[in-house]
Order: sequence, then structure tokens, then C-alpha cells
Amino acid sequence: MDIFDKCEEYGRSKLARDAGVYTYYRTITSAQDPVVTHDGRDLVMLGSNNYLGLTSHPEVKDAAAMALAIYGTGCAGSRLLNGTIDLHVNLEDRLAEFLGREAALIFATGFQVNLGVLSCLLGRSDIAFLDSLDHACIIDGCRLGFGRSFKFRHNDMADLEKKLASADGDKGKLIVVDGVFSMEGDVADLPNIVALKKKYGSRVMVDDAHGLGVFGEHGRGTPEHFGLEHEVDLLMGTFSKSLGTVGGFIAGEAKVLEYIKHNARSEIFSAAPPPASVAAAGKALELVEREPERRKQLWENTRYMKQQLESVGFDTGDTSSPVIPLAIGTDMAAFVMTKRLEEEGVFVNPVVSPAVPDGRAMIRTSYMATHQRSHLDFALDAITRVGRELGVIS
Repeated sequence: MDIFDKCEEYGRSKLARDAGVYTYYRTITSAQDPVVTHDGRDLVMLGSNNYLGLTSHPEVKDAAAMALAIYGTGCAGSRLLNGTIDLHVNLEDRLAEFLGREAALIFATGFQVNLGVLSCLLGRSDIAFLDSLDHACIIDGCRLGFGRSFKFRHNDMADLEKKLASADGDKGKLIVVDGVFSMEGDVADLPNIVALKKKYGSRVMVDDAHGLGVFGEHGRGTPEHFGLEHEVDLLMGTFSKSLGTVGGFIAGEAKVLEYIKHNARSEIFSAAPPPASVAAAGKALELVEREPERRKQLWENTRYMKQQLESVGFDTGDTSSPVIPLAIGTDMAAFVMTKRLEEEGVFVNPVVSPAVPDGRAMIRTSYMATHQRSHLDFALDAITRVGRELGVIS
């Protein structure tokens, strides 16, 4: 048998292309703004994680340009050996201070954070407890470790407690959840997770990729939102959402971060984050603190769209974040609606199996602080019209 046979047999993407509804890897020829250019046409962007609109902020771009001029395009090595520059250290200190943590450690991407942190922490005598809708990088990080992992039903605290209660009391235990679930838009039940942590002697790690900059009075994420910042042992975040660039970090106790720094393979064997990205993230963090009105505008846009979408009949699930999913039905229906919305001038994302169960495909929409009401109304009109055309709403 040829190892490439599976590649020849794979036909899912071809089916979508043949039907004229393939909507992945779409090329954008403009900045990640409220309106983007694709295939020579302007589309209202409802498929971005640029929640605070900082990817095009002049100060963020200037910071990146200055770092490029001073440090060049890359660090030419890993952080462990020759790739650490003062920008890395300064950003780590600022993140730790912003989040009220003893220490922080940055990685080249958010995905690499979870790969490295979880694989090095989970030894043979440890167990991870994962929400069934946790991001793929959490699942993969646990797979790379030597410990065991168990999934509990999404946000089901009774199921989590059942699994914690059945675990060997001598095992090290780590509950790992997304703060905001990236497809469904709902938020982890951190108050009850923390209560179970205390009851069963576990630790808690929150992947707050979609919560940082969005939730909490100061933008410190879902732990701040719930008043539980000191109860979450490890907080993970990315720079590729609210902070408008690329990279990721983990924050927590200094002794834990020291261990991760010297044992996380995706950190010590990977090239250091490039200077321009680090400088951009630092400036974006400054803007998160300095311009809380961005967060306020983001939530105004979110509440407006959720109310309007539900009023015309869309099922938006349990979302309570700027990610608003629209229940569609079959995978093909989601592809068709995505393509039709593109034709109508709106960019959205299809979410299909296995990311969701068969028959529960959805359209993922997400919002920015920089969306104007005219952008939202244009998109709402198109979504309503296409939804009725395809029988998703009446």
C-alpha cells in the first residue's frame, strides 16, 4: 500500500470545488479591515478575529516598522540559544504585569503555546480533563504528552465532576478549557470549574485566545470577567486576535514558567517570534489599556447584531461573545450560503463536520470594534435575504 493512497482517495474539497462552493483559502488582497478585497471585489468582513481592529492601527504598524528597521526581519534562531532579544523580554514583563501574573513566556504562535505547555506538563502520572469542544491545539498538545486525557461533555459540570471523581487521587490533574469557544462563541463555566478544581485538587489552564482584550473591565479576559484571575493557574493567550499580529504566550507562576521555558519543545526548538510581530503586540497591548472605548464599541456591535439576527429568525445558539454562529443544517447548505453571501458582498466562514456534528453545520460570524453601523446593516440585509432564499429562516 502506498502511503499517498489516502491523498488520491480524498475527495471532500473536490466535491465542493465541483459544486462551485469551495470557500476555504480565499485570497485577500487588502488589510484585515471591516471591508476586505477578494477577487477584485469589496466584501464586508464578518470572518475575522481582529476584534479591536488593531491590525491596521497606525501606531501598531509604526511599531512593527521601527522594529524591522532596528532588528531586521528575524532572530535567526530559537529563544533558548541565540534568538532572544530585548523586545521579547520586555513584552513578557508587560504581559505579566498586565495580567497580574508572576511571569509570562511568549511563543511564535498560539498553537505552539498549547503544544509545548501541555506536552511538557503532562507526564506519565498526570491526567488532563478537556472540554469536548476545546481547540485542536489543546487536543494535540495533550496527545504529545505522556499523560492521559479525558473529554467531558461541553460545559457539562456534572460530567466533568464524574470524571474527576473517578480519577486516581494520586495523579496530577489539569483541567484545560477555552475561555471563549471559537466556533460556538459561548464561554466556559469558570466559576464551577474553579469550584471543582478546589474540590478535587486539580489545576486549571484557560486558553483565552478569544477572550483577551474582549472580556473583563480591563480586557484581561474571561478570568477577569468572572472575578477569578487568581484561581486560574495558567492563562494562555494569542496575539493573532485582539492584539492584531501573530504569536502567543503563557502566564502563571514563575516556577512553572521556568520549567516550561526549558522543557516545552515547541519553544526551545522553534525560531523566535520575529521582532516586528513582537513590537506590534506590545503596542497593541498598550492600546488595549489606553483605549477601553474600543472594547465598548465591540460589545455594542456584538449586541446589535445578535439582537437583529435573532429577530429575523436565526438560531445563534448559546453565544455570549463577538463570535455569533448561525445554525444552518447540512455541510453543503453551509457551503452554499457562504458562497452566496460572498456573491452578495459579505465574507463569513462555514463550520462543518467534523468540527460540528453532522447536520449541525453553521455559519460563523464575528465582529470588530471598527465595524460601522453601515457595514453591519449591509451584512444583515444580505444574510437575511440569503437565509430566506435558502430556507434557513422563513
